[in-house]
Amino acid sequence: MTGVNQSQSVIPTVTQRVLLIIGGGIAAYKSLDLIRRLRERGATVRVVLTRAAQEFVTPLAAGALSNERVFTDLFDLDDEREIGHIRLARDTDLIIVAPATADLLAKMATGQANDLATAVLLATDKPVLAAPAMNPRMWSHPATRRNVRQLEADGIHFIGPNVGEMAERGEAGVGRMAEALEIAQAAAHVLGGPQSAPAGPLSGRHVVITSGPTHEPIDPVRYIANRSSGKQGHAIAAAAAAAGARVTLVSGPVTLADPPGVAVIKVETAAEMLAAVQTALPADIAIFAAAVADWRVTTSANQKIKKTKGSDVPTLTLAENPDILMSVAKRGPRRPALVIGFAAETEAVVPHAQKKRKEKSADWIVANDVSPASDTFGGDWNTVHLVTAEGVTSWPPQSKDDVARRLVEQAGAWLAAHQTEI
Repeated sequence: MTGVNQSQSVIPTVTQRVLLIIGGGIAAYKSLDLIRRLRERGATVRVVLTRAAQEFVTPLAAGALSNERVFTDLFDLDDEREIGHIRLARDTDLIIVAPATADLLAKMATGQANDLATAVLLATDKPVLAAPAMNPRMWSHPATRRNVRQLEADGIHFIGPNVGEMAERGEAGVGRMAEALEIAQAAAHVLGGPQSAPAGPLSGRHVVITSGPTHEPIDPVRYIANRSSGKQGHAIAAAAAAAGARVTLVSGPVTLADPPGVAVIKVETAAEMLAAVQTALPADIAIFAAAVADWRVTTSANQKIKKTKGSDVPTLTLAENPDILMSVAKRGPRRPALVIGFAAETEAVVPHAQKKRKEKSADWIVANDVSPASDTFGGDWNTVHLVTAEGVTSWPPQSKDDVARRLVEQAGAWLAAHQTEI
């Protein structure tokens, strides 16, 4: 996506005029909080409610929070005397669409203008930031993916969607609207930064990166995980964005700030990570730096498993998690041109990585020693070996930021040499 999530430890200001278009979805309630978050940062906020949005939030509530008149009707006589929809489209610094429903995205992509919201979006020459929210199957539907690609090509910025539970009982996946703080921070980035990715060796390319661990629940308080901090994956995402790429970072649970200029999808489990990666495709490059848990509990407990004196130790039955690297590397026409995996090993580092590259059908494997003596997990330095079909190149010990820059540089050079387009 062209939008970003930024560190929640930083509160950027939005000291400009924002027009918030609220679409008709249950996530509309989050948009009321978004009004407050934007005003906290100094923004003047005006609101357009679609007809469907008024089934979830009222003009009175939006007006009370924004301290501005709320607009709902394209054919409002008083407004249209002053060419109201044109004035709304131009008399702002940024338009935010939140929630951006599947229907609203489809109308935007096809240039419809049959209500106030779509007329404003068609008439504007200002940057637009969309925060999608919909059922996971709607988000992954080919029509929606096609509409999003068209909107990205048109210059629309995106934030989210995130992974999580839906409003519908038993529904979960990629489709939750980004939180109000995330949208406010993305708005600050769009307003304060360049409106497009910087020029660089990966300009015009899409890079998908995984980072961090996954957490596989045992019960509501316990889980199976790896020790990954996410530092290397996040560093690669930052380096790819700095090289001009459009970056989608699929991150497991980490305590790191989101890299600037990067669209971040936050997940918990391996299954969620695979779903998010598949949704993010197609891409030119896919880099799998996450330390995905190899196994999950077949049936996690709904309540905390209690330790009772004299009782037997509980037995956990494990199932193998999906292999994200292999599923993407072997997937046919939507396979990225360059697929790079990571191999975290404690012994026989290079031989294991060479075997992994062949078995998983990866183009490159970045192998690193994660034995206790290496201090790689959680540390700031890394010693890696780049394993390709041509051979093995061992890099000297260096910071994870330097590893990231070097890897991105070589990936960009590979793409340029092969003249690959998606």
